[in-house]
Amino acid sequence: MSTDPLSLAHHAAVAPPASADLTSAGLVTPDYDDRYLGAVLPAVAHALGVPDVDGSRRGLSLPRAQRACVVLVDGLGMHNLTERSGHAPFLRSLLAGSQPLSTGYPSTTAASLGSFGTGSCAGRTGMVGYSARNPATGGLANLVSWDGAGDPREWQREPTVFERVVAAGIPVTSVGPKRFAGSGLTEAALRGGDYRAAESLADRVDVALFELMGPALVYLYWGDVDKVGHHHGWGSRQWGDALSALDRELGRLARSLPTGTTLVVTADHGMVDVDRSRRWDVARTPELSEGVELVAGEPRALHVHVTPGAGLEERTHEVAARWRRTLGDAGVVALGTEAIEAGWFGPVAEHVRPLIGDVVVAMAGRATVVDSRTQTQGSMDLVGVHGSLTPAEVHVPFLTVQA
Repeated sequence: MSTDPLSLAHHAAVAPPASADLTSAGLVTPDYDDRYLGAVLPAVAHALGVPDVDGSRRGLSLPRAQRACVVLVDGLGMHNLTERSGHAPFLRSLLAGSQPLSTGYPSTTAASLGSFGTGSCAGRTGMVGYSARNPATGGLANLVSWDGAGDPREWQREPTVFERVVAAGIPVTSVGPKRFAGSGLTEAALRGGDYRAAESLADRVDVALFELMGPALVYLYWGDVDKVGHHHGWGSRQWGDALSALDRELGRLARSLPTGTTLVVTADHGMVDVDRSRRWDVARTPELSEGVELVAGEPRALHVHVTPGAGLEERTHEVAARWRRTLGDAGVVALGTEAIEAGWFGPVAEHVRPLIGDVVVAMAGRATVVDSRTQTQGSMDLVGVHGSLTPAEVHVPFLTVQA
């Protein structure tokens, strides 16, 4: 969606247009029409001959194949991989000539898996962040653990690509940790086909190779790169070791593929390391907490819900103005209506609109906003974070091998 970042001329009295300029903040406008993460599975399905799937759009045309394996590496941004490619000789060999994909907003696992699994955007899937306000309860719903979110099929109503592939008669197998089998997030974003549990990456590769002996679509998820990045930072020695371990197993997978297989390696988001001197705690900052009922989302992408009552529109403008003054150039602060009009979330369905904050914030640089009233100390102290619209967070690899 090639919409200009934001046009707030009609609210110029509240904040000058430059305060909501993604480009000047070093952020990128989400583009849901070009090389988008949500196009990966439709392109693979099209290559497998699934009818009525437009997999050739968005520049992701793949050659016809008998079987396919799609690997999603949590947290492996294109910038992160390129900068640390010395740890990944196999993946580095695929980088030449490849072009990255873009996630949508926010650039976080729940939103990206929703887009990846359905081909749609957060504005339609309702996967609008790590957490979101549940309109039915008024409380926070965690869209990764699925605590407080209710029925996943009610929350995320878009059909999945896996469901369409299975309906076309092609077996689908998801390979991941046992705890994700039948989880709320899996049911919301990746329902359809069978689930095979395997814990180590080597075991997951072995399961994938077994399932690829016949025509099939196999999806393999690996989360350790993201986990290590959160705790140690993507520039750390530990992150390099995690990347090396990943690279070895993906190289083995590629060498072992049966003829007629397409292998795709991509990711759900990238990562930046925080600057602790650029962190605000809503609970300890009256300018941020005044008039605010609940803060959802995550430290890089926030949904600010204003206390309901009379004069809501005026009070929403006041909250946005205070957040702009407080954060300055550390984030782009927009009214929820403005973010929707600018296409941050893609087209927004009616049932999704209440999930989006009255005020929406995309953080710039390495800054974060936390809320110690609802977040644990451990989550607030993470080193590597994501969710916003910097190129490092938004751009992810799209690497392919044809066996």
